[in-house]
Amino acid sequence: MGRSQRRPSDFRPSEESQKRRRETADIPSPGDNIRIIPLGGVEEVGKNMTAIEYKDDIIIMDCGLQFKDTDTPGIDYIIPNVKYLIERKHKIRGIFITHGHLDHIGGIPYVIAQLGNPPVYSREFGALMIRKRHEEFPHLPQIDMRILQENEKILIGKNFKIETFAISHTIPDTVGFVIETAIGKIVFIEDVRVDNVAGVPTEEEVEQYQRFKGEKILFLTMDSTSVEKPGFSISEDVVVKNIEKIIKEAPGRLVIGTFASQVERIISIIDISEKYGKKVAVEGRSMKNNLEIIKQLNLLKDTKNLIGVNEINDFPPSKIVMITTGAQGEEYAALMRIANKTHKGITLNKTDTVLLSSSVIPGNEYAITKLKDNLYRSEAKIITYRDSDIHASGHGNREELGWIHEQIDYKFFMPVHGHHFMLRQHAELSESLGTPRENIVIPDNGSIIEISADGQKIKILKEKAPSSMMTVDGFSIGDVQEVVIRDRKMLAEDGMFVIIASINAKTGKLKKSPDIISRGFVYLRESQDLLQQTRIIIKKTVEDTIAGMNPINFDFVKSNVTENVTKFLFQKTAKHPVVIPVVLEI
Repeated sequence: MGRSQRRPSDFRPSEESQKRRRETADIPSPGDNIRIIPLGGVEEVGKNMTAIEYKDDIIIMDCGLQFKDTDTPGIDYIIPNVKYLIERKHKIRGIFITHGHLDHIGGIPYVIAQLGNPPVYSREFGALMIRKRHEEFPHLPQIDMRILQENEKILIGKNFKIETFAISHTIPDTVGFVIETAIGKIVFIEDVRVDNVAGVPTEEEVEQYQRFKGEKILFLTMDSTSVEKPGFSISEDVVVKNIEKIIKEAPGRLVIGTFASQVERIISIIDISEKYGKKVAVEGRSMKNNLEIIKQLNLLKDTKNLIGVNEINDFPPSKIVMITTGAQGEEYAALMRIANKTHKGITLNKTDTVLLSSSVIPGNEYAITKLKDNLYRSEAKIITYRDSDIHASGHGNREELGWIHEQIDYKFFMPVHGHHFMLRQHAELSESLGTPRENIVIPDNGSIIEISADGQKIKILKEKAPSSMMTVDGFSIGDVQEVVIRDRKMLAEDGMFVIIASINAKTGKLKKSPDIISRGFVYLRESQDLLQQTRIIIKKTVEDTIAGMNPINFDFVKSNVTENVTKFLFQKTAKHPVVIPVVLEI
């Protein structure tokens, strides 16, 4: 079973359920208020999930994951904490998906069984991506997938009437939701941008938001990722025109590195290549998966120009376009393997052009620098988004978001999708456009926001839903164990120091000098003095501790050894290796 197929295990049934009840016991009933709880996505970019609760019904908006970072070494993914929902799963009526990116759908296999397998509502493209990913978890029950149509209105439970509306992003079938309740309407918008020409929204964009003209909206949420960037972002049309020029004029092979999630751009590249009589090879697992979905939905004008990577050499170099994953410098992705000359089929030469059609995700700067270093060691021509307008974000800049605010007459506002500073800036934008400060809430993960039954007041309760980090770590899913993460960090930074000491049960003395195994701490052959002094400390600590002790408390002995050796090694080296004592009685 591969890493992506790791089995989501349920939370421990007895001890874990008791713990959940303790964590949620003090949370009062919402009564007749509307309750909104962001369970992920408002202290980070990723793992987006929001619960909306009204009377006897709960609906869930998105269920994403977040990739590991430097603070979570060794784990696979970070997912939303759903303990609040597990205790109330009898009220859950469905999971509603805004679009098919992993930070909005990737958490589904890890939590859906615990939530009682509620139906999942999505437009068709997102539904296919969810089903494709679900194939990696054959032990799970089949998803109850409900396909939504654009502008479709459905009744959910007794208290929600939900309607979709199209919004602009980088993946087909992206939608917002209008959620109608007896108190008022909620407009839920996640990832969003505004298609524009030189800062002027297109007619299609204006038409999309005409639906809100003359409507009073109770509560609005919106993506905050790019709010700190001024003005309007460049249009995807501009990006496509620039990429078309490069495809047309490339003297040899063109290798384009981009996000597999940039589905609309991938479609454009394939269509443009067909226009100029060029063959397209797609490399990278996620890219190939998305291409299969694109084909299944007949989103390409023609697929005759698609070839396998092994067929590239059958055509003149000037007739080849290759689309690859790895523009963020991922170690084993196709583009990095091409860059460091470990790709079996592709070696760059001076007639090749490499196009990096993506921006830098924060935290990936070093990996991308390594990628660019390796690419520039070849003789190929390298083009990045800094050199030319070849990438547009799927997240609207400040003026774009402001334009959307002005199209919707809302009473209360909550920014979502972003770090706290992004949410704060988005709140300030809303206030600058006339929203009273008391009508804006800036949440953390687990914040419980309530709108009063008369629709006049909004507040954040002092109580919080459980929000501790939940991780997928191998076969295990649950609360991150801080000691485990701390030990992994220490192992990565200062290594490990293993001590093996054998005790003579009759005399209480060591049978021999302790054995020491070290990895990632010091080079043992050049540290004999340090090791000898450490052995003396171990011997003295063990024998002093067990003197007069009958029976021997081995946990106490190991604790003293760990404390004394750790203190000594830090004094001598200023390092904190993980000290692991093994004490044996012989």
